[in-house]
Order: sequence, then structure tokens, then C-alpha cells
Amino acid sequence: MRTGYRLGKHFGCSTCGEYFRRKYSLLAHERTHSDKCPYTCSECGRRFCKKSHFVDHQRTHTGEKPNSCSKCGKSFNRKSTLKNHLRIHTGERPFSCSECGKHFRQRYSLDVHLKIHTGEKPYSCSECEKCFRKKKQLALHQRIHTGEKPFSCLECGRCFVQRHNLMVHQRTHTGEKPFSCPECGKCFSHKSTVVTHLRIHTGEKPYLCTLCGKCYSRKTGLDSHLKTHSGEKLL
Repeated sequence: MRTGYRLGKHFGCSTCGEYFRRKYSLLAHERTHSDKCPYTCSECGRRFCKKSHFVDHQRTHTGEKPNSCSKCGKSFNRKSTLKNHLRIHTGERPFSCSECGKHFRQRYSLDVHLKIHTGEKPYSCSECEKCFRKKKQLALHQRIHTGEKPFSCLECGRCFVQRHNLMVHQRTHTGEKPFSCPECGKCFSHKSTVVTHLRIHTGEKPYLCTLCGKCYSRKTGLDSHLKTHSGEKLL
């Protein structure tokens, strides 16, 4: 079996191209390509060196979730996932950032956070070469190129790139307005609309016209105003 290679601060697998932040993670992964790993999944062909990992993996196909939370009843296919979940209830955040002191429930979340300080963005788009800190961010971005919109509204059939966008859209059908103004109690379907609305109470006008100094509470107001300067821009 070929040994892995170094790519910046990451270690890449020469067999499949997947790369890892830590060398021991790469070494553990490379064993899955070796004949020394006797446990093979009949569903997808993935190989495992440890029986416990093999059993955990099989549950992703069967849907079995034998590990349940005693606090809220939510179930998980792995004990390690349940352990991470329990920290939501206990408030435990054992992984801390040495740069800013911020704490996290999971090591993975800390690893992703550290990229903010290092500027590291290891996941790049093969179409436009834009880079991302998270693999999930890359997957979402790639839908711009593929045109994939997997989340559709059952009411009107409109499709969306992200589940969150679908959930926000569905409020136009249900009439749900979960965000309320703390000043007057008026309710809104979008959180951003509450932020804009609050400026009525605070008097904040963050959008400044650089030509005459007039300010607006909304960007749309500034955009409309700028059209009155269209002749002045030519002077």
C-alpha cells in the first residue's frame, strides 16, 4: 500500500484522495484500503479494521439507533454521538481554542474554528476554485454550478438549495411569524426584518449617502435615493 502525502497542513490518502488534519487519522484511514481490515460492508463495500466501527457503520444503512438520550429521548446510532449530544444538556464544552479561549462541545467544531485564526480553507471548488473552511460549505456552494435544488415546497413546488431557505419560505404559506419586536410586540416571519424594524424605535440609519450625507434605515431606501444623484455622478 502506498503511503500518504502532505498537502499544506493536511495529510492526503494516496489511494482515494481524502485528506486529514492529523497524521494518525490518515494512518487509521489507510488501513481501510488494506487487506488487513477484515470487516467489509455488504451495502457499500467500505472496509473496517475494528468490529465496533463496522457495527456502527452498518446502522447508517439499517437506520437502527440504539443509543437514546435520557434527557430528551433523542436516539443515535453511535455511543460517541450520544456522548457529544449530552453536552447540550450539561453545558460541557471541553475543547478550548488556544487563540481566543472560545469553548466547543466537539473537537471537530474546534478544528473548524481554528481555521478562522489560520485563514485555512482546505476545501476548494473544482469549477471556480473558491475555497471554504468546511466540507459542507463546499457541497452547498457546488449546487450553484450544478443547479441542484433538492428541497422543494409541497405547497407551490418551488425548490431551494438549502433546507433552511425552504423552512423560511414555508412561512409564506403557514403565516407563521416567530420573530417579535421586543419594543412593540409586532411579529415577523424573518429575523432580518425584525432587525430592520427595530431601527424605527432606535432611530438608527446605518446606510449613508456619500454624495450628500443623507442617511437611511434600509438599503433599499438608500438605493432609491442614489438614483436622484445619477446626474451629479457625471459631474
